[in-house]
Amino acid sequence: MIENVLPEIKTEVPGEKSKLLLQKRKELVSRGISNAIPIFVEEAKGALIKDVDGNIFLDFASGIGMQNAGHCDDEVVEAIKEQVGKYIHPCFHVAMYEPYINVAQKLVSIAPGKYEKKVLLTNSGAEAVENAIKLSRKYTKKRVILSAEGSFHGRTYFALTLTSKVKPYKHGFGPFIPDVYKIPYAYCYRCNHTYKYPECDLECIERIKKFIATEVSPEDIAAVIVEPIQGEGGIIVPPKRYLQELQNLCKENGFVFIVDEIQTGFGRTGYTFASEYFGLEPDLITVAKSIANGIPLSAVVGRKEILDAPDEGGVGGTYAGSPLACVAANVVIEKFARGEFLANAKRLGKIIEEKLERMFERYSVIGDVRGTAAMWGIEFVKDRNSKQPYPEFVKEVIKFSYQRGVIFISAGIYSNVLRLLPPLVMTQEQAEYGLNVLEEAIKYCLQNGL
Repeated sequence: MIENVLPEIKTEVPGEKSKLLLQKRKELVSRGISNAIPIFVEEAKGALIKDVDGNIFLDFASGIGMQNAGHCDDEVVEAIKEQVGKYIHPCFHVAMYEPYINVAQKLVSIAPGKYEKKVLLTNSGAEAVENAIKLSRKYTKKRVILSAEGSFHGRTYFALTLTSKVKPYKHGFGPFIPDVYKIPYAYCYRCNHTYKYPECDLECIERIKKFIATEVSPEDIAAVIVEPIQGEGGIIVPPKRYLQELQNLCKENGFVFIVDEIQTGFGRTGYTFASEYFGLEPDLITVAKSIANGIPLSAVVGRKEILDAPDEGGVGGTYAGSPLACVAANVVIEKFARGEFLANAKRLGKIIEEKLERMFERYSVIGDVRGTAAMWGIEFVKDRNSKQPYPEFVKEVIKFSYQRGVIFISAGIYSNVLRLLPPLVMTQEQAEYGLNVLEEAIKYCLQNGL
């Protein structure tokens, strides 16, 4: 059992046991699977991870935003143990079970939107996205889908088609699915327009309107899918008005408005859903990651008439909505309803924002700092005037940090953004420790000519 409050590094990283496993991983596991940190986990609790060599790390990655409730939450663990003793997976398509219904009921009650809703449970974020697209096409009887530049929606074929970053995600995997088009996203830091928001008056929205008028007929567009904050794209936080105008555009033209909350959902922005933060009422929301504290589960929740569009048997899957995942999700949703996670996300946000703003003032290698609550990105550049991306710097910052017991991961279409996604159970002491290590890493890299 991990008894530490803060990290403790006992060996070099990776240690000897991790090195042996890394060799086996090299021999046995597909080269296409990436790993951010060269360690193997023995146990994890709260905001801490212990590796097989006995080193304890502070986790600012949360399994890429999957452990919002913290590693091995006691109530979740107990619910899973109890469920395993009853039944593991009879398959909802064969013999139904109550935990599935309970999750659906909870999601319907907490999802934004003043309209009648239904739910479809699936396994992964990509699967939720695929089903949201299927539902939209079936409901509208239209074929064209619009997704945003810089987006990430998953690695299965339609999700990958919607995704923007070529390497490593799309390179060599084409051809992709037709009738998918890209629209501008409000990446204000890298906007080429002469004036920045609000002076630009959302030029990106005007470009979307022009695109619809000149390139694709509105009569052919089934849906627009967008992340409220782009995660893999680099923690891109658009102006609230951008998303609100995009929603209005969908309403005016009869497009299904899909908001991908796979990374932003369940407390990342200090709200259960980022849609609440931005004042949105999506037609469909996709959720996954932290919904079940790491047990594979995802969902599409939204307007009843859209969820009811398929014929019976048109959606689903053998493992979709497994009982183990459902009981975990029921506990997670109940814990979020108490409000402690959301309050702590906002407290963490204040600590992180204050520290990152001071770093921005001190180090010109930081081009931009952006985020909210427990979701932040630091964009590193070689020069603030040219904004030339500096992915090499990010790689070295990550390496320095994990060698001192703090785990960070990267993001961004240029891989030059350091991404902070701490578990919402992280304490102030832990957050300050991790951010101090981050500043040490930046100083070290600058002093050593990076």
